[in-house]
Amino acid sequence: MRAALALLLLLATAHAAHRGRAYVRDKVCQEYRMLGKENFRTLTIIANSRKYSNGTFEEIGHLVREIVSLAETCCADGADPSCYDAGSTALSVKSCSADSPFPAHPGTAECCAHEGLERKLCLAALRHPPQPLPQYLQPSDKELCQAFRQDPREFADRFLYEYSSSYSQAPLPVLLGSTRTFLSMVSTCCISPAPTACFLKEKLERKTLSLLTLTSNRICSRFSAYGKDKVSFSYLASLAQKVPTAAFEDLLPLAEDAAEVSSQCCDSVAEDCMQKKLLEHTAKVCTALSARDGRFADCCKGKNLMENHFCILALPPAPAPKLPEASEPTSKELCGKEGALHATRSLFELARRHPSLPDAVLAKLYDSSGKLRGECCSTKDPSACLDSKRKQMEAELLPLLEKASQLCGQYNTLPFLEFKKRLRESLTQTEPEASPAQLERLLEKRVSFASTCCLPDSPPLLCASKV
Repeated sequence: MRAALALLLLLATAHAAHRGRAYVRDKVCQEYRMLGKENFRTLTIIANSRKYSNGTFEEIGHLVREIVSLAETCCADGADPSCYDAGSTALSVKSCSADSPFPAHPGTAECCAHEGLERKLCLAALRHPPQPLPQYLQPSDKELCQAFRQDPREFADRFLYEYSSSYSQAPLPVLLGSTRTFLSMVSTCCISPAPTACFLKEKLERKTLSLLTLTSNRICSRFSAYGKDKVSFSYLASLAQKVPTAAFEDLLPLAEDAAEVSSQCCDSVAEDCMQKKLLEHTAKVCTALSARDGRFADCCKGKNLMENHFCILALPPAPAPKLPEASEPTSKELCGKEGALHATRSLFELARRHPSLPDAVLAKLYDSSGKLRGECCSTKDPSACLDSKRKQMEAELLPLLEKASQLCGQYNTLPFLEFKKRLRESLTQTEPEASPAQLERLLEKRVSFASTCCLPDSPPLLCASKV
């Protein structure tokens, strides 16, 4: 397993430092010989489907065939030492041709402006951004077995491609374990005399791993989009909305711990990093918040910590409690050594008073807050600058906050048809000049935002563009 993970890391990413040609060849050939051609091929499909998550099955297939053929030819006993370098150069030339059969990437042209090893490293470092939401839909057991019996190899290749591109942000070890156990389940149950009972048993055994794949894909998508500090704030704001009576000092360590899990495990090839750290984090959350909130206590009752974590993530915001008005941080505090902490505390106070504010809007406020401090704290009069910018921000952002809070509040509490009906009535009143067609377009836009971005696991990049 460790050898497989080392290979995945090699195939999926390029180190920033220049690597010698012999090192690359020796490393690939060592893994090829250790794993054998079929395992090497399987892992190449997973790595490249994950890396180019928007590539088509055919494009990934072309790339995999070239990589496997290169290893097979150049790692054979007696192969010319220059074989691998010549072959990988030919591969980079093919990637740069106008009719390249490989996955298209907007950064390819910049890489192709370079030559030799620099070009190869640049092409190897390209990655597609993650898909906003997982696209993989598992067929029925009957459909799985039909496809498997028709062509087991084609079935496995297509599944590896679809699943790995769909959950492309899940850590490599998680993805590897999840795909391996799924294919094992299908190959076992489709030849079983009692396939229904077999699938039921195997799916129960895979449940924790399936939840880990789904959860870690969400966690690492957010980490990829936000970075460590912003992930910490996002998690803090989420907890503030779920447990608005909890103090900043109680929730901040939990948020920082969650960000640390992402930082340590999203790019790790350690077999159990994500599972181990996530379960430790869940235990901390349960210890800190079960006694304070009945909903957390209910989530934490289960013996399976992964299910408990999933339950906590899915909790909707709590109703806003009656709290005294929060004091604004002074310019001295915002521009001091702990300016970032004071700004975060201020946004925490906002989040717990407005439980329906979606993550995308809070993330926008976090960015604006950092920009504000960056622009004002280096001026001669930070206080005057902050006051002026704050007034401007309030004029621009307050209507947005009110609108987003109301929209998500209704979406989270009303049945969908009732939500849509009320939204239509509201738009008719606020947009009296709009034609029926314009109203319908506006309605669909708001509904699309609410159904995608008012949820606890909303896709960060997609929702940032919708805000």
